[in-house]
Amino acid sequence: MMRYLMNSAARRVVFACALAAASAAPQARAQQPAAPVAPAGLSESVAAVVNDDIVSTYDLAQRMRLLIATSGVQPTEENLGQFQREALISLVDEQLQFQELRRVERDQKMEIVADNTEVDEEITSMAQGNNMSREQFQAFLGSRGIGVDTLRQQIRAQMSWQRWIRGRYGSRLRVGDDQIAATQARLEAEAAKPQYQIGEVLIDASRVGGMPQALAGAQQLVTQMQQGAPFAAVARQFSALPTAANGGDAGWVGAGDMPPEVVAALEQMRPGQLSQPVQTRDGVYILYLRDKRAGGGATLVNLKQAAVGLPAGALPEAEAAARAKLAALKPQIRDCATLEATAARVEGVVAGDLGEAEAADLAPQFREAAEGLQVGQVSDPIRTQAGLHLIAVCGRRAAGGGAVDKEQIEQRLFSQQLSMIARRYMRDLRNSATIETK
Repeated sequence: MMRYLMNSAARRVVFACALAAASAAPQARAQQPAAPVAPAGLSESVAAVVNDDIVSTYDLAQRMRLLIATSGVQPTEENLGQFQREALISLVDEQLQFQELRRVERDQKMEIVADNTEVDEEITSMAQGNNMSREQFQAFLGSRGIGVDTLRQQIRAQMSWQRWIRGRYGSRLRVGDDQIAATQARLEAEAAKPQYQIGEVLIDASRVGGMPQALAGAQQLVTQMQQGAPFAAVARQFSALPTAANGGDAGWVGAGDMPPEVVAALEQMRPGQLSQPVQTRDGVYILYLRDKRAGGGATLVNLKQAAVGLPAGALPEAEAAARAKLAALKPQIRDCATLEATAARVEGVVAGDLGEAEAADLAPQFREAAEGLQVGQVSDPIRTQAGLHLIAVCGRRAAGGGAVDKEQIEQRLFSQQLSMIARRYMRDLRNSATIETK
C-alpha cells in the first residue's frame, strides 16, 4: 500500500506550485502562456517510483494545479493535502495503466494508446464545452501555470484505458434475460417507493488510504461546494464512480440501486439540498438531490385556486362578504383552463396555478377538498389563515416514473459490470506493483 508522504523539500516544491496556481491573475486567461517551469530556487525531485517509472514533484505539482483549475475547489492549507493525495493517486494509476497497455501492445502486436490526433480532438471538445476555442482553453490553463502536456497525459490515459477495458471485456460480457427480468421485477416492486434524481460523488476508501482519509476528504469537498464549487466539476475530478464522466449525474434511482446508508440520507433531504458525507462499506458518498418523486402508491393532484385575501382576525362581516363573493363565482367557473380569466372579472379575487403536489403533502383543508372532488370540480370556499379559497382539481394521477424498458436495463447492468471489472483490474495492478513514495 502506498503512503502519501513526502520529504520536506519535495513538499515545499509541490505546495509552492499549487499556491502559485491559486493566486494566478484572472486577466492572464487571455494571454498566451510561456512553457511552465519549476519555481526558481526549488529543485525538482522524485515524488514516487512506480515499478521502474518515476513520478516527479513537477508532475505532481502540475497535476495539483490541473485539479484546482478544473474542480472549482479553492485551495487552502487544510485541503492542499487532499489535492496532493488525489493528484499522486491519479499519477500512480496512470503509470500503472500505461505500463499495462505497453505490455499488451508488445505481447499482442496491437495499438491501444490514443494518438495525438485523438487527444487533440478531445481537448477541442472540452474547450467548446467551456465556450472557448482550443487556443483560449490552452491559454486559460497556461494562466494558471498548467502545461498543456499535463492535460494531454490525463486525457490520453483515460481514453486508452477505457478503450482497452471495453475492448477486452465488453464483447465477453453478457447480460442474461434472467438478469433483466429480475431487475424489472425489482423495479416494479419498488414502484410504490420514492425515487430520487441525484448527483453522486464516491470517495473510494481503499483508493485514498482508508476510511478516515475518505471522510476527511469528503468533508472538505462538501465545505467547498457549500461555498460555490460546482458539484459536476468536483464529481469529475474526485468521484470513483462511473457517473464521474457525467459530472456525477446518476439520473433517477430507487432504493434498490443504492447502499442503505445512502437511501436513509436521501429520505431526509429536500430537492436542491447537498448532503453531508455518508459513510458506506466502500467509501464515503456526497449526494446532491435534484428532485424527488413519490412512489406509485401515492396520488398526485394538480390544483388551481381563486382566492380573496383575508387576515385571520377579520370581522365576521368582511368574511361573510368574501364568502358570498366566492360562492357567486363558483358556478361561473366551467373548467380549469378558463378559471383565471373568469376570476379576473371579479374585483378582489386573485387566481393562480398551484401546480402538482402529492395529496398527502397538502394543507389539511386543501387535502380534504382535493380528495372529495373529481377532476374539473371546484370546492366550496375554504378558510385558511391567509383568506378564503376556491380549489379546482385540474388533474389526478398515480405517482411514480414510467417503466424502464429492457434496453435501458440491459445497458445499465452492462455498465455496472464493466465498471466493477475495471476497478478490480486496477486493484490487482496496484497490489502486484512495487510503488514507493518519497
